[in-house]
Amino acid sequence: MAKLLEGKPIAEKIKEELRLTVRGLKQPPVLASILIGENPGAMSYAKSQQRLAGELGIEYCLRVLPEEATESQVVELIQKLNNDKHVHGISIQMPLPKQIDGESIRRFILRNKDIEGVNSPVAAAVMELIKTSGVDLYGKEVVVVGHSETVGKPLVFLLLDKLATVTVCHIGTSKAGKLEEHVRHAEVLIVAVGKAGLIKGEWIKEGAVVIDVGINRVGDKIVGDVEFEAAEKKASYITPVPGGVGPLTVAILMRNLVEAAVAQQ
Repeated sequence: MAKLLEGKPIAEKIKEELRLTVRGLKQPPVLASILIGENPGAMSYAKSQQRLAGELGIEYCLRVLPEEATESQVVELIQKLNNDKHVHGISIQMPLPKQIDGESIRRFILRNKDIEGVNSPVAAAVMELIKTSGVDLYGKEVVVVGHSETVGKPLVFLLLDKLATVTVCHIGTSKAGKLEEHVRHAEVLIVAVGKAGLIKGEWIKEGAVVIDVGINRVGDKIVGDVEFEAAEKKASYITPVPGGVGPLTVAILMRNLVEAAVAQQ
């Protein structure tokens, strides 16, 4: 039975440091969060941001656009937030509706307010959880399922920096019928797709470390991309959903925001 890799204990340490920093600022940091549509995963993450911001004395401003919003409408909102001197950081909730290109719109965020692009909170959270497991990535077979700009791609460089052997899987891998083959070889498996139950528990290599970034609503439950119960029986370590990557990601996002606020003030 796998040991749980929970993000909350690490997040608590970060939060204590942030409380002290925020108290020392002349003005509280302001986070502007953009939510497009009503994706359950995106809405859940936005609520987590709002809750933690309240705990830390950070002002949280949620801007909601309809599901059918165009890229030009999103860019217009980003530019307004760029020009608002009271806003220190901008966060865009993922996943986005199909008509919105996340990489394209992110380019419009001012560098000093881009608290997700400069240092991906999700990627940083994943690396921190792997570190907590005690696994040495040197030479390990690491499989990343998902190649998004904010998770998959940044992770590749962080993992290569640790001299891991990295394989990236995506929709092309799945359509070619090779996803299971790659997953079965993974000593460390990181999944960030946003599709409940995509990774079957029986695919997990015995003793693997499993990091599930996915957030999906199924009925009244929040679940990940990995079949948790079956995977837990084979893995050595596994992140729960919720309670794994999520809490730590939000804490790191707030750390990026506070650092941006300090620099701007």
